[in-house]
Amino acid sequence: MSVLRTGVVQQRCSEDKAANLAASIEGIREAAAMGARLVVLQELHGTPYFCQVEDPDCFDLAEPIPGPSSDILGAVAAELGVVIVASLFERRAAGLYHNTAVVLEADGSIAGIYRKMHIPDDPAYYEKFYFTPGDIGFEPIDTSVGRLGVLVCWDQWYPEAARLMAMAGADMLIYPTAIGWAPSEPEDEQLRQRDAWEISMRGHAVANGLPVICANRTGFEAHPYEESGLEFWGGSFVVGPQGEMLSVAAADEQSVMVVDVDLGRSEAVRRMWPFLRDRRIDMYDELTLRYRD
Repeated sequence: MSVLRTGVVQQRCSEDKAANLAASIEGIREAAAMGARLVVLQELHGTPYFCQVEDPDCFDLAEPIPGPSSDILGAVAAELGVVIVASLFERRAAGLYHNTAVVLEADGSIAGIYRKMHIPDDPAYYEKFYFTPGDIGFEPIDTSVGRLGVLVCWDQWYPEAARLMAMAGADMLIYPTAIGWAPSEPEDEQLRQRDAWEISMRGHAVANGLPVICANRTGFEAHPYEESGLEFWGGSFVVGPQGEMLSVAAADEQSVMVVDVDLGRSEAVRRMWPFLRDRRIDMYDELTLRYRD
């Protein structure tokens, strides 16, 4: 079946981890009821976005994989017969943590994981304090609905990551994200940031001839110690292999979006625009440099 009905869950998150997970599951059920066979959740959907601060106590939010959340989501996947892409704060070992996407197969088993490779460290996004960069590489995860090229948030700015997933045979690119702005930023700057975010991922779709699915969180999350915070802008979207917008969620509300994604179009698009054929791999050695002076 080349057409894959795909669900995207966009939600607000609170300090209540159990309530966040329950909201994710409610969204999965709603998507499955509308016929979705693949459901994508946003980055770190089980917790608040704790990376606004550097606080060692936040490591208590992490859990192993397999672990409580993946077990619960696996049971939901098996019950509904859907593939789920979830995003968890992984405790791999004492003092070793990752920002990890886990893919649950429709029978409830873990099909695979992806550990976020690019880790930001910006004001209000202090992820390097918490997350060790991934060590699995850019390998698609085989499932009953296709080969999923799962990446996470900050990875969305790197064409190399999307390209390597495409070269490894991904049928689609999937980005759980948690991106927003400080409400104090000027409106024109906010719009530029959101446009850049969307354009970047649409560009990955075009350059690789693949559909792209992005699930972003929504709602205001206050800073724990200051009168500030982040306004996550939502706007989850799905695009086709020419970057065409198939569906986009509202900017400021929780939603469940279900979209039919034609995986067969990638073959036709790549025949018209054979970017993979025309790559000059004999000239790309310098891509491994930090910067070319």
